[in-house]
Amino acid sequence: MRQRKIIFAVLALVMALSATEAFAESGATKIEDCIEVVKAIKAIPEQGVPPMLLKDAQAIAVIPGVIKVGFVIGGRYGTGVLTVRDAKGNWSAPVFIKIAGGSLGWQIGAESTDLVLVFKTKKSVDGLFQGRFTLGADASVAAGPVGRSAEGATDLTLKAEIYSYSRSRGLFAGVALNGAAIMVDDDANVSYYGSKYLGPKSVVTGEGGERTPAVTKLLELM
Repeated sequence: MRQRKIIFAVLALVMALSATEAFAESGATKIEDCIEVVKAIKAIPEQGVPPMLLKDAQAIAVIPGVIKVGFVIGGRYGTGVLTVRDAKGNWSAPVFIKIAGGSLGWQIGAESTDLVLVFKTKKSVDGLFQGRFTLGADASVAAGPVGRSAEGATDLTLKAEIYSYSRSRGLFAGVALNGAAIMVDDDANVSYYGSKYLGPKSVVTGEGGERTPAVTKLLELM
C-alpha cells in the first residue's frame, strides 16, 4: 500500500509537469514529430520494429520526446497520437493521448526518448477510450521484439496485447512499461478538432473533419 501511494505521488508530480511550457506544443507540431519517428522505424527495418508486427497491428501509438526524469524517485511524461485500424485496414485520424508513469530506485538524471506502442487487440483500444488505462494491469504489455529476425516468432510465441518500444540515439529497442498510465488527451483533441470533437470514437469514425496534409502523410507511413 505504501509503495502504491508513492507511485501515485510520482504520477501526480509528473502529470503536473504537463502544465509547464516545456510540454506546450500544438497538435500540428506533434503530428510532424510523429512523422519523424515513424520515418525512423521505416529506415531501420533490420533493427527496428518488425514490419510483420506493424502489419498485424490494430492500433499504433507514437509518443515523441517522452521526458524521463529521476532523482531517487523517477517518472516519465509525454504526449502523442494513436491511430486505429478499421475493418477495411485503413488507419483513422489521430487521437491525441498522453502517458505518465513512475519508478522507484536510486537514480538521477533526465533523458528524452520516443515511444511506440503496438496494439494487437481492439479490446485494448476500447479500454483506453473508456478512461485511464494502465499498462500491465488493464492490458498485458511486453518489450517488443526487434528486427526482421523476430518476425517468425511474432504470431507463434508472443502473447502480449501491447508491445512497447523506445528510440534513443537513433536506435529502437523493446522497453518495459508496466505501470505506466495512458489517457486520451481531451484538451489536445478539443484544441485540434474544435467543436467536432465528441470523444475519441468520433475521431476514429471520421467525424473530426478533413485531414490535413500532415495527417495524411503520417497515416501513409503506417
